[in-house]
Parts: sequence; C-alpha cells; structure tokens
Amino acid sequence: MKPSPSKNHFYFFLISILFIPALQQAQAPPDWAKYAIWYQIFPERFRNGDPSNDPQIKDLAYADPQEMPEHWQIHPWGSDWYQLQEWEKANGEPELWKHLLRRRYGGDLQGIIDQLDYLQDLGINAIYLNPIFQSPSLHKYDGESYHHVDPNFGPDPEGDRALIKTENPLDPQTWVWTSADKLALELIEAVHRRGMRIIFDGVFNHMGYNSFAFADVRKNQEQSLYKDWFTIKSWDDPNTEANEFDYEGWWGVKSLPEFKEDKNGLVAGPRNYVFAATERWMNPQGKGPAFGIDGWRLDVAFCVDHQFWKDWRIHVKSLNPNAYITAELVSPLNETLPYLSGDEFDAEMNYNWAFTCTEFFINPEGKNHRSPSEFEAELKRMREAFAPEFPYAMQNLFGSHDVNRIGSHIVNRGGVNFRDWGDYFGFSKAADNPNYKVRKPRADEIQLQKLFAYFQFTYLGAPMIYYGDEVGMWGGNDPDDRKPMIWSDIQYADEVYQPDQSKKAEADKVEQNKELRAHYQKLIAIRKAHPALADGSYKVLLADDENDLFIFERMNKQERLVILINNSEKSLSVAATEYGLKGGQDLMEERPLEKEIRVLPKSAVICLSL
Repeated sequence: MKPSPSKNHFYFFLISILFIPALQQAQAPPDWAKYAIWYQIFPERFRNGDPSNDPQIKDLAYADPQEMPEHWQIHPWGSDWYQLQEWEKANGEPELWKHLLRRRYGGDLQGIIDQLDYLQDLGINAIYLNPIFQSPSLHKYDGESYHHVDPNFGPDPEGDRALIKTENPLDPQTWVWTSADKLALELIEAVHRRGMRIIFDGVFNHMGYNSFAFADVRKNQEQSLYKDWFTIKSWDDPNTEANEFDYEGWWGVKSLPEFKEDKNGLVAGPRNYVFAATERWMNPQGKGPAFGIDGWRLDVAFCVDHQFWKDWRIHVKSLNPNAYITAELVSPLNETLPYLSGDEFDAEMNYNWAFTCTEFFINPEGKNHRSPSEFEAELKRMREAFAPEFPYAMQNLFGSHDVNRIGSHIVNRGGVNFRDWGDYFGFSKAADNPNYKVRKPRADEIQLQKLFAYFQFTYLGAPMIYYGDEVGMWGGNDPDDRKPMIWSDIQYADEVYQPDQSKKAEADKVEQNKELRAHYQKLIAIRKAHPALADGSYKVLLADDENDLFIFERMNKQERLVILINNSEKSLSVAATEYGLKGGQDLMEERPLEKEIRVLPKSAVICLSL
C-alpha cells in the first residue's frame, strides 16, 4: 500500500532524527583519533617474549627468497646487523638481501604484552601493529590467512597448525580460535585496560603464495574453489612438460598473488572472506567491539577500487562506529582526496606531511629546502584540501617499515629528496647504494630529529613514532629499517660491519639514547596535558624567512600555546609581549618565560600563555 502524504512526512521525519545524524557523524573520524599518540610496532623485531615459539627452518618455506637455506638458526638479538653469522656464510650465497630476509629474531605477541609498561611509561596511547596474521615471512605481508595470527607469534605453533587444518576456510562457522589467536585477544584486552587503543594491519589487496586460497589454486588449477579469487593469465596444461600456469602478482611480485577485482572492487570470494575476517577481529567470539581491535591500517590501499572501500567502511562502522580507518596511500594530494572525503578512510599515514617537514627541517639550503613561508604555504594547502576534521586525525609520521629511519635520513640529507618517493626508495637502500652512510647519527644530527619532534607533537594531527626512533635507532630502507629493537636489558655488539662486509674505521656503539627518549617522553606528556595541541585551532603568527624563525599558535576555549621554532644555526630572541606571552611558561624547561625568550639554534620553545 502506498503511504499517504502525511505518513511520508512522518517517515522522513523519523529518518531525519534517527538516521541522518548518525550517518553524518560516521563521516567524520572518531574523536579519539585527535588525541592519539601512535606507536608502530613491527612484531618480529620488537621483543622476543617467548623463545619456545621461535620459528624453525621449515617455517621459512614459501617466503622470499624461495630457495630454502641449507644452514639456518634464530639470529642473535644483539648481533652486529651487517655481520654474517657462521651459518649464513656456510650457505655460500653472495647476495646480502637473501641473508637479511631469511633472518628471524623471534619477536612475538608475548614480547609486546611484556613491554606495554614501557609504552605506557613513554606516554603512548595507541598502537599500530604491522601484520600479525599467519605468514612465512618476517614482514607478514604475504598472508596465508587473515583470520589467524601467525602460530609462531603464539605459545603453541605446532598445535595451532594442526588445529587450523580442521577448518573450512570458506565457512567462518568452522573457524577455530588457536592459542595465538587467543593471545592476540589477551593483547587487545591488556591494551584496553591501560586506556590505550590498538589497530591491525589489513592487507586486503593480495594474499601469499602459500595462502589457503592460492595454494589450492596451484594444486587444483581450474578445478579449485578459489579459481575466481585471482587473476589467472594461463592454466597449466597437464599434457605438456612445461608449467604454463601464470597469474597476476602485486607489482609483478609472484609471491603476492593479487585478488581479482571488478567494478565493485574485490570480487565476491575474497570480498566475503575479508568482510568475515574483519568482523572476527572487531567482534571476537561475538563479545562486542569492546573486546575487538579499534580499527585498521590498510596496506597499499590505493591498489583497491574505491567502491570496495566504501562498502567495507560501512561494514566496519556497523561493527564499531568509533573505529578508526587509516590507509597507506603515498600519493600526491589530488590523488589522496577521494579516499578522505568521508565515505572511505578516516585518515592516512601522512607521508605528504613528512615530505614537507623534511624539506623545512632537514633538507640543506639549495637541496629542495623550504623557507618558513614556503613551509607554511604547503601546510596550508594540505590543511585546506580536506574537511576540517580530517587533518586532526592524520597519522603524522616520519619513519615506518617502508622508509629509512629518521636518524639515517638526517645523516644522508642532501641526497635525493624524500618527496621523490621512487628515486628515494632506491637511494636509501644501503646494500644497493655504496654512497649511503650507515653510521650512527652524531649529536648535531640527533638535534635535528629533536627539532622535527617538537613540531610533530605541537602541530595538528596525531603523532606517530616508529618503534625505536625514540631511542635513536638508525638504518637505511627495507630491510635495514627493521632491525631488532634496542632494549636497555640486552647487550648489543658494536656495529662494525658495512653492507659490503668491510669494516668501519670507527665502531658504532649500539645502546638506547636515553636523553632522546626523555625528549620524546616530555613532548608526549606536554601534548597530553594540553589538549589544545590536539584539538585546538592553528594559526601562524610569524614566518620569518630571513631568520628562519617560525611561530604558531594552538588554542582552544581553555588554553593558548605559542610554539617558537628556530630552524637557523644561531640563537634568536623573541619578545614575549609581542605574542601575548607576558607571564607565560616554558613547558619543556618548566619555568616562567623571560621578557626576551631565547630560542637556541635548531631548537624550539613551547610557551603556555597565562
């Protein structure tokens, strides 16, 4: 029966008051994202909390490099990074990358649980985990499944693998909870007890060569139940000796077979599987979102069609309206905007911000360096490109598992510009570039990292630390950015060896830089104690190109802060009254401001206006 006009009006009224506000709210990032202090953990290299689950040589099968080594052992956590162990030498392979990719140090979920106190003491309240799902590689972007944690991250690898064999991957009702899966739930619970959040890495563009789906395709060819999941170029003809089987791998990488897509993104098979795996970790065992992860970071999100992400977002937000969705995009601003229009992602790993900051704080004069006014012009362009809520939720980072560490970037400043992503990726791979310096950063270079951190923790957007940057870890691009975490209770060998196996003229001592850690800890404490740094307005007060001085304001209804950044090589003085800082306080030094505020070279002052 067709409703009467009056009923139509009533139905519209109900929809408007019940649903439209909820939909509008869902368009904006969750409010908690503004206040996040992110810490990215690469699980295999963070902490070995349970040596009994360490990988064995058989667990390397199907990981790159595909050839299995004859000799292999768990790598000593504190060993010299480039020094080949005796068993590595015994394999007789000259390619350094093969040795580095085969290494396993035994990092696991128990190690993360054991160090939550360390993260809480630092001030972290949000964790992003690189993939923890079942996979033979050290990085786990070649997932064997997305509904199981890697058995070697849990307490019973062999028992978990036997249990997994009893299920039907196509039927979520048969999915079991392994000991590693349950430990992941314990991790989530332990994180939440501390008032922290946690997100997982979703790799929904492809699976691994030995994934349950692709392994079945390799075995059963056109008879496989998963044959439509992937883009198959040609099937193997059993009547010929040659193997004609060919398929599409991500960027041509055959160990990463890509999911097939149509006009809606992932085709039905992988789409349904990804949706089911998403629900498993957001509503584990049907207990509700309080027991699940707080969101997702999405790998190579730009490789999947927009329509899939729109549909997947609706699914995620239906499970937890307060969930956070961030993505790896690494694209120019105009290509990023469609993903951050309110119906796909809440944020991105903010590499464009990192590029811009690098050009101001790190690049030398004449090497794609930005003046204060040029710096602000680019920041403004990025801020104004998005709806007002989005810049506050961005993950403002420098380092990650895909770039050289900030310390090594500073050591090698003046080479290829960071923004030139493809060229820089090659330049910063130390094993392939003999001109790339692999030494430890000096004190003056650490000061540039501190200066970058001053801005990172006072600008709008959520700061993100890549594990170990806070204690001064250094290293070139993948795999050197994935060294084992430096802990104060582990003895480390000096770094003596270089990628070509020659020795340095001077050894680099490997230990925590506790003074740098204290700098990060203090900045985090200031940001958390002064919410205006997270939710306040932003206003530039001075962009002085002549003196390389940059001054800006953060303000909300409760407080006003003024940040003075001296990017020059000389001390500068600023009159406090000129910026309304009479009677103000220096938050880093915890003392009243003088009439003339002295800002040291390559440093900053965070002022609270009283």
